[in-house]
Amino acid sequence: MKLEGRVALITGSGRNIGRATALKFASEGAHVVVNARSNEAEANAVASEARALGVQALAVLADVANQEQVKSMVAAAMAEFGRIDILVSNAAVRPAKAFVDLTQEDWEFARGVVLDGAFYCTHAVVPSMVEHGFGRIIYMTGGGAFSGVPDRAHVSAAKMGLVGMARGLATELGPSGIRVNVISPGLIDTTRLSGTVVPGGNDALNNPLQRKGTSEEIARACLFLASDDSSYVTGQTLHVNGGGSYY
Repeated sequence: MKLEGRVALITGSGRNIGRATALKFASEGAHVVVNARSNEAEANAVASEARALGVQALAVLADVANQEQVKSMVAAAMAEFGRIDILVSNAAVRPAKAFVDLTQEDWEFARGVVLDGAFYCTHAVVPSMVEHGFGRIIYMTGGGAFSGVPDRAHVSAAKMGLVGMARGLATELGPSGIRVNVISPGLIDTTRLSGTVVPGGNDALNNPLQRKGTSEEIARACLFLASDDSSYVTGQTLHVNGGGSYY
C-alpha cells in the first residue's frame, strides 16, 4: 500500500497505459480520478475496477487541450476528495504528417493535447500540492522525442517540451515537497497499435529485450516515481524501453 490515502489524477486513463496506471495506483491504496476525452463507458469501467480494489474513484470526461474543461475536472476532483497528490499527464495524440504539409492547425493540435494539456493540468493541481506540502507529477513522453520519427516532428517537439517543463518545475517546486519527473516508454503493446504502422517498422523492436513493453510495465514505473521509493528523484527522465538507444 505505497500510496495509501493519496489522490491521483491520471489523464487519458480509459485504456492502455493510463488504465493500467490508475489500477496500479488503486491497488496500492490511492483514490483515483479517471479521465477520458469522450468515452464515458471506458472511464466508468476503469473507475468501477478501481472501486473493486477498495478505493474511491471518480470518472470525469475532459479534453485536456481545453483549459476550462481541465479546470472543471480538477474542481470536481477537489470537491470529491479535497486534494490532489499525484498527477500523471498521460493523454496524448500521435498524428503523422510530413513536415512540409503541416498546417498551423496540425501543429497546435499536437501541442494542445501533449504540452498545453500537461501545462493546464499541472497549473490546476499545483495549488493543492503546495497547500499540503506534497506532490508527485509525472509526464509521459516517448522515444520519438529523443530519436526522432519521420512525419512526427510536431509530436516530437511537443513531447520534448515536457522534459523542459519537468526540469524547470522540479527546481521551482522541490522546496514545496513536489517532485516532477518524466517517463519515456519505448514501443508498448497497446490497442492503439492494432492495424496501424509502427514508427520505425520492424527496427522498432530491435532493443536488447527484443519485444514490446506492456502497459503494466509502464504503470510500475509510474508507481516508482509516485511513491517514496523514488524519494530522491526529481527532474529526471526514466526511459522504459527495453534498452532502446533513444537517449
